[in-house]
Amino acid sequence: MQKLLIRLYKALKMLKYLILVKVHTKWSALVFWLNGVKFNSFVTQGVPYVHVSLDAICIFGKRLTMNNGVIFSNSGGNGKCRIEVRQGAVLLIGEDVGMSDVTITCHNKITIGNNVLLGVGAQIRDTDNHSLNPQDWINGKDWENKKTAPIIIGNNVFIGAYSHILKGVSIGNNSVVGAGSVVTKNIPAREIWAGNPAKYIKKMEDE
Repeated sequence: MQKLLIRLYKALKMLKYLILVKVHTKWSALVFWLNGVKFNSFVTQGVPYVHVSLDAICIFGKRLTMNNGVIFSNSGGNGKCRIEVRQGAVLLIGEDVGMSDVTITCHNKITIGNNVLLGVGAQIRDTDNHSLNPQDWINGKDWENKKTAPIIIGNNVFIGAYSHILKGVSIGNNSVVGAGSVVTKNIPAREIWAGNPAKYIKKMEDE
């Protein structure tokens, strides 16, 4: 009897999951459209937060996948993907990109290549968000005088969970960033970096 109930429970759980994915994808498509996002085929589990300013550009490539929240992400947290593209900024995401509870804050330009995996809770920010001059905090120019610099993430890159990619960074093709890293320098192609600040670990081995 118990085994029968377990099978029934798991079947109902899977059915609920499949229904939620379809509903969330449809609802997210409306959110993308209302924000002026140019998108193609995608699947999202949970609904991301998206804000794109009227004069900004945001393009998602084919077969984007998103996981949002404790039900759909293995982080155990209740976060979601958060994508913010502010005035005059450009966010370009390539094909076959996957992300879970990821934050992308774009005030300048962020380019993400094809076949990129963004681990749970990763943060990609091309801005300091605030001026680093204390006087600007006082005179109301905090936002106006913040620094920004473009970010480029190449093809076939894996960004580990809870890593931070900071402004002005370029990550080469086929590279890996270890979990919990803070990337402040450019990473060449086919290298593994990790740590805070992230440092070179070793070359990627040829398959």
